[in-house]
Parts: sequence; structure tokens; C-alpha cells
Amino acid sequence: MSGKLTTHVLDTAQGCPAAGLSIALWSIASPSGDKTLLKTVLTNADGRTDSPLLTDEALQVGVYELVFSVGAYFAQHLPDLPNPPFLNEIPIQFGIADPKAHYHVPLLASPWSYSTYRGS
Repeated sequence: MSGKLTTHVLDTAQGCPAAGLSIALWSIASPSGDKTLLKTVLTNADGRTDSPLLTDEALQVGVYELVFSVGAYFAQHLPDLPNPPFLNEIPIQFGIADPKAHYHVPLLASPWSYSTYRGS
């Protein structure tokens, strides 16, 4: 069994999946903390990416960061929000300890709050 990294985003302000939200995936080197951009993707109509962010040998032990561009997303869907937005880019840094496991990092977001967890 090979591991994979997946995500999805739910718009809790409107009660729907966050379609068309940009997500950047970074690898973070240890111990320097240098970041390498691995990819940028958009969520689909279900608030998910069309394929896993990392699979097989691309999923390595290490530290990663997902950066969710919620400011641009909410500006498109809720145009009466203040500018600049309260939340713009939401970074979630996490570790991959077992590259054979499934790591799912969902984001539940509104223009004013967010939460995450390790999903299944």
C-alpha cells in the first residue's frame, strides 16, 4: 500500500464546498526551514483536488505546508467583506512520519475563522 496526501476545503460561511480555491503545497527542509514549492492546485466543485497532492515515492517523511488562499476565494463569493480581509492566506504546517499512510488535511473556513484536523 502506498501513501498519499489529500485535502478538501469547506466554506462554513455559506455551508458548501469551497470550489475554485487555490492551494499551494510546500516542502520544508530540516533544519534550515527552507521552503520548496511542490505544486499549486485549485479545488473542484466538491472542494477537493482532482487527484492526491502527493502519492507513492513523492510522499516522503518530512515537514510540509499547505497554504490556502481563502482571502481571494471569499472576495469572489462574499464581495461585501472588508478589505484587507481578516484572513487571507492560511498556512497549515504538518509532518509526514509514515509515507505509506494516508494523510488527509481538511480545512473548514469562513472569512473570520478556520479549523483543521487529520482526517481519514
